[in-house]
Amino acid sequence: MDISAENSDEDRVSLKSNGKTPSDGAVKETMGVLKTFRRSIQRAAEKSPLSSGGKGSKSTPKSDAADNEPWSQPPPSPSMSAGSPVTSPVTSPLKSIGALFQKKEEDEGDTTSQKSKGLTRAKTDPNMVRLGDSLMKKGASLRRSLKFNTKKDKDKTSPKELLGQVSEFSVEEKKEEKEEEEEEDEECGEMEETYILPELPHTPLSVMQINKLIENEVLEEAHLNLLALRQEFQQEQERSGEDSPMELAKKEKDLNLLYGELRNKVNTIVRDSNSFPSRNKGLLVPVARIIQEEERRAEKPGGLTDSWMEDWREAVCEGVQVKVEGVHLDPRENVSWLAVHLGLLGKVIVEDLENVRKQLRWSYPPSFKVFSTYVKSYHRVVGKHLKKLEPQVTKLKDLFALLNWIINSYKSERIMGSPSLQPDMKDERADPQLEDDFLKQLKEKYCRRVKEDMRSSLDRLVELENKEVWSVRKTPEREENVLISHVDMDIWTTVKGNAKCSRQIDAQLEQRVISSCLEELKHFPKRFETEFRRHCDALRPQPLWAEYHITYINSFTALQQHMEGYQAACPQEVEGFRKEVKWLFVRLTGDLEDQFKEDVKPYLRRMMTRKWLTNDVDFKELYRQTELLSRHCTLMRPPHAQEFASRLHYHVVREYVGQLMKNNYSCKNRKHEKAARKIREQWVELRDLFDDMKSTHEWLHPVGEELCDIIIQKNKTDIKNHLQPLVEHYPDFSRKHLVAVLYFRGLVRGREHQLILQRLSELKRKAGSGVCDKSRPLFSDMEFTVNTDCFSNLPFSCLSFFLPDN
Repeated sequence: MDISAENSDEDRVSLKSNGKTPSDGAVKETMGVLKTFRRSIQRAAEKSPLSSGGKGSKSTPKSDAADNEPWSQPPPSPSMSAGSPVTSPVTSPLKSIGALFQKKEEDEGDTTSQKSKGLTRAKTDPNMVRLGDSLMKKGASLRRSLKFNTKKDKDKTSPKELLGQVSEFSVEEKKEEKEEEEEEDEECGEMEETYILPELPHTPLSVMQINKLIENEVLEEAHLNLLALRQEFQQEQERSGEDSPMELAKKEKDLNLLYGELRNKVNTIVRDSNSFPSRNKGLLVPVARIIQEEERRAEKPGGLTDSWMEDWREAVCEGVQVKVEGVHLDPRENVSWLAVHLGLLGKVIVEDLENVRKQLRWSYPPSFKVFSTYVKSYHRVVGKHLKKLEPQVTKLKDLFALLNWIINSYKSERIMGSPSLQPDMKDERADPQLEDDFLKQLKEKYCRRVKEDMRSSLDRLVELENKEVWSVRKTPEREENVLISHVDMDIWTTVKGNAKCSRQIDAQLEQRVISSCLEELKHFPKRFETEFRRHCDALRPQPLWAEYHITYINSFTALQQHMEGYQAACPQEVEGFRKEVKWLFVRLTGDLEDQFKEDVKPYLRRMMTRKWLTNDVDFKELYRQTELLSRHCTLMRPPHAQEFASRLHYHVVREYVGQLMKNNYSCKNRKHEKAARKIREQWVELRDLFDDMKSTHEWLHPVGEELCDIIIQKNKTDIKNHLQPLVEHYPDFSRKHLVAVLYFRGLVRGREHQLILQRLSELKRKAGSGVCDKSRPLFSDMEFTVNTDCFSNLPFSCLSFFLPDN
């Protein structure tokens, strides 16, 4: 009768003993507890020292031969001869079963010996104490859970309480199982390096039988018979000498086929050992001994020519590859597919190496260096896997994820530097095994992608500016009394973000990324200007057109200041960008200047005329246009506001004073006094206006006053006394300029006219022999109209005979 079925019936009877039938859920739950309890007892029995297959068992049945006791003393060396009549500490499944259930008909004497000697102990094994305590605790817990108490207690216990107690029992059971597993891991010891090969069978099994043993994974039996067959082959080969009969060749072929099958089976077990550790754990011990023995016999005939140890390493690598390729990967499923995949891959690596460290390595001798082999295999397989992934990685975020994982994450505490892998990783390399220049090529690809994305980002920025500002004629925003746009901040944020991300990988890549950004940014000012003109030239000469110019002068000024922060890292690229921005400023401010000059040109042309002397309309319009531009200048960031105001100041002064040089009007009948007063009043207004604009050309202020001092003099002879300040402040003031001023004053010819010109020549000769200082040109830049009066420049002595006295 089946024991499990019988126990199951008993359990059901026990549950009905109180006269009440529990609910189906309670019955199922209680049945599960009983089964769990039985499994716990079975595991405890397996660990019991009374069981020959148990982990704590150290008693071994003795054979008839006195020297056949491998457990009585440490094995001498793995190089024992194949014919040594000894048994291995690693027995095959068949022999393990035989040790427990040997038939009386096969060997009565061995059974008697086993009964009499194998189970005798001088003292009680501590394991027995632990086993008894465990069983008593579990029995008591089970009784409490099933309420095997007095009738009074049973009556007080509700079904809900019963189920709760059963649940508590399940939790305690799981906790105890976990503690037992941890104790098992702690008790694991490293496998002995040396071993003693069991006695080879005198007559090996047939080829088919050996092949069947290999298929059924009875590897130790198969290998011993294979070694016996190989020994026969070697003996026959020695006897036959050079003459090799057909039967010997057939036997060699059989050996090769069997060895091939054995190696394939070994490779399969090793490859799957990290995927199915519980299934293959017991097979790894004979696998390790087979590899050791075959490595020792490598030089002898009948075996495989290539190394078993190298083949074992390849099998380990194949197992690792299966693990890596099994990690979920679907680029279409998630935009962050690579980051997700690499995160899962790191988790699989850590879990697998933890399993190798805690379990698999105890199934191998120390010389196999199991943990180190698995670590190296992961380095190698991961390197190939990343190379395979690289063509699929095209986006910048994925390239960053890949580079960051290779350079930082792989060797960090999340993967190879995990505390759970220490201290075994102390002497191991922590970087993946990559192909030559793979990392270099990946960084170059990253920089190219940064540059491409930077260009796309800048193009989108221009499109966005057109969509949100230019096309709708939106007035620019103001911040701290200056016009701004978000262009500079968007670009700086992009560059700074790229630099920050690359800095997480390494400093060298950060420098290359900044360089790539600046190289692309260098071409942006011209592209921006082209698009800006294409969309906004239709606004000219409206005030909004000027405001847009000032806005982008401010934006690129701020952007240049941001980029100056990378001067130390990329000096050449920053200098190249600085030059491009400078020329952009020149062109944008030049547009504003040209428009201003065009706007005020008709009003300046009517200065120093008869209409000007009697009417202030033209000057008021000139002042209004200048004041409008002055307000725009206040919205411009320094230092461009001062530079722009200074250039406009120079232009207005040159054109205003320059009208005196065109001989458009000559004051008659003492009108020169009125003209001088008017020039002085208007000059003060212009001077104050440009002072408000923060013009740096203060050197232009005296010219108006000094010309007025010449024009306003009632007595012609006094003019000579007011020439010196003008010559000192403006060395390029020449004879032709003085002639034009005297013409406007109404002094065209005569003796005083000549004396005034002579005085100018003397002053200029004293100032520097007529050499003009070119650093501050003013009068030399003015347009000059030649006086067509043929008598205007003749000396007074030549005209004296026309006087009445002559």
